[in-house]
Amino acid sequence: MVRTRFAPSPTGYLHIGGARTALFCWAYARRNGGQFVLRIEDTDLERSTEISRQAILQSMQWLGIDWDEGPIYQMQRLARYREVAERLLRAGKAYNCYSSREELDAMRAVQRARGEKPRYDGRWRDSNQTPPPGVKPVVRFKTPHEGEVAFDDLVKGRIVVGNSELDDLVILRTDGVPTYNFGVVVDDIDMNITHVIRGDDHVNNTPRQINILRALNAELPAFAHVPMLLGADGERLSKRHGAVSVMQYRDEGYLPEALLNYLARLGWSHGDEEVFSMQQMVEWFDLAHISKSPARFNPEKLSWLNQQYLKSADDARLADLVRPLLVADGCDPSTGPDLPRVVGLIKERVSTIRELADGAVYFYRGLDPSDALRQQHFAAEVRAPLLELRARLQGIAWSREQINATLKAVVGDFKLKLPKLAMPLRVMVTGVAQTPSVDAVLELIGRDEVLKRMDSELARFPLH
Repeated sequence: MVRTRFAPSPTGYLHIGGARTALFCWAYARRNGGQFVLRIEDTDLERSTEISRQAILQSMQWLGIDWDEGPIYQMQRLARYREVAERLLRAGKAYNCYSSREELDAMRAVQRARGEKPRYDGRWRDSNQTPPPGVKPVVRFKTPHEGEVAFDDLVKGRIVVGNSELDDLVILRTDGVPTYNFGVVVDDIDMNITHVIRGDDHVNNTPRQINILRALNAELPAFAHVPMLLGADGERLSKRHGAVSVMQYRDEGYLPEALLNYLARLGWSHGDEEVFSMQQMVEWFDLAHISKSPARFNPEKLSWLNQQYLKSADDARLADLVRPLLVADGCDPSTGPDLPRVVGLIKERVSTIRELADGAVYFYRGLDPSDALRQQHFAAEVRAPLLELRARLQGIAWSREQINATLKAVVGDFKLKLPKLAMPLRVMVTGVAQTPSVDAVLELIGRDEVLKRMDSELARFPLH
């Protein structure tokens, strides 16, 4: 059975690149009827935090990337890492190293002075020295001196690294906490991981991990290293390119399915398909169509995609997302028009939930037009037509059709073009110049509120 895993470190929020990796791991497992494991690599004691852990879980849940096992925490498995390290020590495939930090710094300084690559020189590898008293050793892995590590990466192709390029890495620190490369190997063995799909910043770690896997007589998983994400400028994606945390996109008003769809298309494709569901992605997903080149993150493309999802989203669901934003903006949606109907009217004009909320505000409280809008649209010659319109609106059946017919009748009687009356009416009632069709807007706002807002602005109209 295919088993994949996503293994973030709780040293910060789940970022866009990590979310894409999680998505690829999840989709591959689902496509092949396998299982997806969530593992939290929390051995960086200085930087790991509970806030970050919760943020990762919350981000995964919001995106809808569900896991079959986990979350599994490395810090709860220390005894297991110790046990495997002892096994390697007994087999002569690892050794205790007593070199102090000062010795290692001095060793690397000499190597740099000679123009060599700084690396551990193996001084305790086959040493007969008596260990210095009171010094707790680290455990180092005995990397083979001869031969090479070769593997067929499912994205990058054949990769070959000579063992002479690798030094004897620390696998267990003095406090018994495993290093990244050792913890990963033990976890992947114990969790029967068949496919390791991760960012290509880990390519250099893979030969080291393969050597440890072989020393433990373990079956090698398949490896697939996904190219990194770049900003529009071609530099590695970072905070200066905008939002990089998943929850920031939630807070800015993106739908999870839109973000997932966009992440799926970053470095993977299925023909020319741009908009597709996660169910479709699972049906189509394979590793062969992951690009070998880095993908560029385009905020405008994400915005467009989010707009497509907003257009087809259920109005009641969108209303639930908009409601708290309106309340925070001083509106009471319970006292105005039906929020799902409002959302349905304006959702095609916006790209985010935040814009949707901003566009709904004038349905629930009057907005003062700017001086510039008043000056542009409130002319003395339209005061009489507006007063006539106000009088006729008082007595009609309140529907979009009747409002539209009344507006056209007044325009005809005063021999005006429709925008000449519709624009000042729109500004009077909504406070803004851009809205959906004015008859639809007035219908939702309601007769009493519309007349009240017209009266307020008509009192300020120029007489000459």
